Amino acid sequence: MIKTIIFDLGGVLIDWNPRYMYRKIFSDEAKMEDFLTKITTPDWNEQQDAGHLIADATRELIAEHPEFDSEIRAYYERWTEMLNGAIQETVDILTNIYGGKKYRLYALTNWSGELFPYALANFDFLQYFEGIVVSGDEKMKKPDIRIYDLILDRYEIDPKTAVFIDDNERNIKAAATTGLKTIHFKSPQQLAADLAEMGIMV
Repeated sequence: MIKTIIFDLGGVLIDWNPRYMYRKIFSDEAKMEDFLTKITTPDWNEQQDAGHLIADATRELIAEHPEFDSEIRAYYERWTEMLNGAIQETVDILTNIYGGKKYRLYALTNWSGELFPYALANFDFLQYFEGIVVSGDEKMKKPDIRIYDLILDRYEIDPKTAVFIDDNERNIKAAATTGLKTIHFKSPQQLAADLAEMGIMV
Protein backbone atom coordinates (compact mmCIF):
# COMPACT_ATOMS: atom_id res chain seq x y z
CA MET A 1 0.00 0.00 0.00
CA ILE A 2 1.34 3.42 -0.97
CA LYS A 3 1.82 5.84 1.93
CA THR A 4 4.24 8.37 0.43
CA ILE A 5 4.39 10.13 -2.95
CA ILE A 6 7.57 11.88 -4.11
CA PHE A 7 7.30 14.34 -7.00
CA ASP A 8 9.93 15.73 -9.30
CA LEU A 9 9.27 19.43 -10.05
CA GLY A 10 10.65 20.59 -13.41
CA GLY A 11 8.82 18.89 -16.27
CA VAL A 12 6.21 17.43 -13.93
CA LEU A 13 4.74 20.34 -11.94
CA ILE A 14 6.65 23.30 -13.38
CA ASP A 15 7.08 23.98 -17.10
CA TRP A 16 10.78 24.82 -17.58
CA ASN A 17 12.49 25.03 -20.94
CA PRO A 18 15.43 27.29 -21.90
CA ARG A 19 13.90 27.68 -25.35
CA TYR A 20 11.19 29.93 -23.93
CA MET A 21 13.88 32.53 -23.24
CA TYR A 22 16.35 31.85 -26.03
CA ARG A 23 13.74 32.24 -28.75
CA LYS A 24 13.79 35.92 -27.76
CA ILE A 25 17.54 36.05 -28.42
CA PHE A 26 17.92 33.82 -31.50
CA SER A 27 15.83 34.54 -34.59
CA ASP A 28 17.09 31.32 -36.16
CA GLU A 29 15.76 28.15 -34.51
CA ALA A 30 18.62 26.02 -35.82
CA LYS A 31 21.24 28.39 -34.39
CA MET A 32 19.45 28.35 -31.05
CA GLU A 33 19.41 24.56 -30.97
CA ASP A 34 23.09 24.48 -31.88
CA PHE A 35 23.85 26.85 -29.01
CA LEU A 36 21.84 24.81 -26.50
CA THR A 37 23.39 21.58 -27.71
CA LYS A 38 27.02 22.69 -27.84
CA ILE A 39 27.41 25.66 -25.47
CA THR A 40 24.88 25.86 -22.61
CA THR A 41 24.41 22.12 -22.63
CA PRO A 42 22.18 20.14 -20.27
CA ASP A 43 25.33 18.69 -18.69
CA TRP A 44 26.63 22.22 -18.02
CA ASN A 45 23.34 23.26 -16.41
CA GLU A 46 23.33 20.13 -14.26
CA GLN A 47 26.68 21.12 -12.76
CA GLN A 48 24.88 24.08 -11.18
CA ASP A 49 22.06 21.76 -10.12
CA ALA A 50 24.77 19.85 -8.23
CA GLY A 51 25.98 22.96 -6.42
CA HIS A 52 28.51 24.59 -8.76
CA LEU A 53 28.22 28.36 -8.29
CA ILE A 54 26.43 30.18 -11.10
CA ALA A 55 28.94 33.04 -11.23
CA ASP A 56 31.83 30.60 -11.59
CA ALA A 57 30.03 28.49 -14.20
CA THR A 58 29.18 31.56 -16.26
CA ARG A 59 32.71 32.92 -16.14
CA GLU A 60 34.24 29.57 -17.05
CA LEU A 61 31.94 29.02 -20.02
CA ILE A 62 32.52 32.53 -21.37
CA ALA A 63 36.26 31.92 -21.17
CA GLU A 64 35.74 28.87 -23.40
CA HIS A 65 33.32 30.61 -25.79
CA PRO A 66 33.92 34.40 -25.63
CA GLU A 67 32.03 34.90 -28.89
CA PHE A 68 28.83 34.01 -27.00
CA ASP A 69 29.43 36.26 -23.99
CA SER A 70 25.99 37.90 -23.87
CA GLU A 71 24.10 34.73 -24.80
CA ILE A 72 25.81 32.76 -22.03
CA ARG A 73 25.20 35.48 -19.44
CA ALA A 74 21.52 35.48 -20.36
CA TYR A 75 21.15 31.84 -19.25
CA TYR A 76 21.06 32.72 -15.58
CA GLU A 77 20.47 36.47 -15.72
CA ARG A 78 17.14 35.78 -17.48
CA TRP A 79 16.46 32.23 -16.31
CA THR A 80 13.01 33.10 -14.94
CA GLU A 81 11.94 33.62 -18.57
CA MET A 82 12.57 29.89 -19.04
CA LEU A 83 9.66 29.17 -16.69
CA ASN A 84 6.27 28.96 -18.35
CA GLY A 85 4.33 28.64 -15.11
CA ALA A 86 2.84 25.58 -13.49
CA ILE A 87 1.71 22.49 -15.36
CA GLN A 88 -1.77 23.06 -14.04
CA GLU A 89 -3.27 19.63 -14.68
CA THR A 90 -0.50 18.01 -12.65
CA VAL A 91 -0.86 20.66 -9.94
CA ASP A 92 -4.56 19.76 -9.82
CA ILE A 93 -3.61 16.12 -9.22
CA LEU A 94 -1.22 17.16 -6.44
CA THR A 95 -3.85 19.45 -4.92
CA ASN A 96 -6.43 16.66 -4.83
CA ILE A 97 -3.97 14.26 -3.21
CA TYR A 98 -2.98 16.90 -0.66
CA GLY A 99 -6.64 17.61 0.13
CA GLY A 100 -7.33 13.95 0.82
CA LYS A 101 -4.76 13.91 3.64
CA LYS A 102 -4.04 10.24 3.04
CA TYR A 103 -0.45 10.44 1.82
CA ARG A 104 2.84 11.98 2.84
CA LEU A 105 4.04 14.30 0.06
CA TYR A 106 7.64 15.18 -0.77
CA ALA A 107 9.58 16.64 -3.67
CA LEU A 108 13.00 15.73 -5.04
CA THR A 109 14.33 18.17 -7.61
CA ASN A 110 17.47 18.88 -9.60
CA TRP A 111 17.60 22.66 -9.16
CA SER A 112 20.31 25.18 -8.31
CA GLY A 113 20.16 26.08 -4.64
CA GLU A 114 20.85 29.69 -5.62
CA LEU A 115 17.72 29.81 -7.77
CA PHE A 116 15.24 27.65 -5.87
CA PRO A 117 14.06 30.43 -3.50
CA TYR A 118 12.35 32.00 -6.55
CA ALA A 119 10.31 28.83 -7.02
CA LEU A 120 9.31 28.78 -3.35
CA ALA A 121 8.15 32.39 -3.59
CA ASN A 122 6.20 31.95 -6.83
CA PHE A 123 4.61 28.49 -6.75
CA ASP A 124 2.21 28.23 -3.82
CA PHE A 125 1.60 24.50 -4.31
CA LEU A 126 5.15 23.79 -3.10
CA GLN A 127 3.74 24.36 0.39
CA TYR A 128 1.87 21.06 0.06
CA PHE A 129 5.10 19.13 0.51
CA GLU A 130 6.27 18.08 3.96
CA GLY A 131 9.83 18.34 2.66
CA ILE A 132 11.69 19.27 -0.52
CA VAL A 133 15.18 17.98 -1.32
CA VAL A 134 16.97 20.41 -3.66
CA SER A 135 20.02 18.97 -5.40
CA GLY A 136 21.97 22.23 -5.38
CA ASP A 137 21.69 22.48 -1.60
CA GLU A 138 22.83 18.88 -1.16
CA LYS A 139 25.72 19.11 -3.67
CA MET A 140 24.46 16.00 -5.46
CA LYS A 141 21.82 15.40 -8.10
CA LYS A 142 19.65 12.74 -9.64
CA PRO A 143 20.44 10.09 -10.81
CA ASP A 144 23.13 9.82 -8.10
CA ILE A 145 21.81 7.05 -5.87
CA ARG A 146 22.92 8.98 -2.79
CA ILE A 147 20.23 11.63 -3.24
CA TYR A 148 17.47 9.01 -3.19
CA ASP A 149 18.96 7.47 -0.08
CA LEU A 150 19.12 10.95 1.43
CA ILE A 151 15.42 11.74 1.03
CA LEU A 152 14.44 8.26 2.25
CA ASP A 153 16.63 8.56 5.34
CA ARG A 154 15.90 12.19 6.13
CA TYR A 155 12.14 11.74 6.15
CA GLU A 156 12.05 8.09 7.27
CA ILE A 157 10.36 6.92 4.09
CA ASP A 158 9.96 3.21 3.47
CA PRO A 159 10.66 2.75 -0.26
CA LYS A 160 8.37 -0.26 -0.36
CA THR A 161 5.38 1.97 0.43
CA ALA A 162 6.44 4.98 -1.65
CA VAL A 163 6.19 6.02 -5.30
CA PHE A 164 8.54 8.41 -7.12
CA ILE A 165 7.36 10.45 -10.13
CA ASP A 166 9.85 11.94 -12.63
CA ASP A 167 9.84 12.86 -16.32
CA ASN A 168 13.44 11.67 -16.84
CA GLU A 169 13.78 7.94 -17.46
CA ARG A 170 17.38 8.00 -16.21
CA ASN A 171 16.17 9.29 -12.84
CA ILE A 172 13.37 6.74 -12.72
CA LYS A 173 15.74 3.83 -13.30
CA ALA A 174 18.05 5.02 -10.52
CA ALA A 175 15.15 5.44 -8.09
CA ALA A 176 13.93 1.93 -8.79
CA THR A 177 17.23 0.48 -7.54
CA THR A 178 16.37 1.74 -4.03
CA GLY A 179 13.15 -0.25 -4.00
CA LEU A 180 10.95 2.74 -4.76
CA LYS A 181 7.95 2.22 -7.00
CA THR A 182 8.19 4.62 -9.92
CA ILE A 183 6.10 6.43 -12.51
CA HIS A 184 7.76 7.80 -15.63
CA PHE A 185 5.78 11.01 -16.16
CA LYS A 186 4.73 11.75 -19.73
CA SER A 187 1.47 13.63 -19.26
CA PRO A 188 -0.96 14.55 -16.46
CA GLN A 189 -3.51 12.17 -17.94
CA GLN A 190 -1.06 9.26 -17.92
CA LEU A 191 -0.01 10.14 -14.37
CA ALA A 192 -3.60 10.11 -13.14
CA ALA A 193 -4.16 6.72 -14.78
CA ASP A 194 -0.97 5.24 -13.30
CA LEU A 195 -1.81 6.54 -9.83
CA ALA A 196 -5.32 5.12 -10.09
CA GLU A 197 -3.83 1.74 -11.02
CA MET A 198 -1.90 1.90 -7.76
CA GLY A 199 -5.09 2.65 -5.87
CA ILE A 200 -4.36 6.34 -5.45
CA MET A 201 -7.44 8.28 -6.43
CA VAL A 202 -6.93 11.81 -7.73
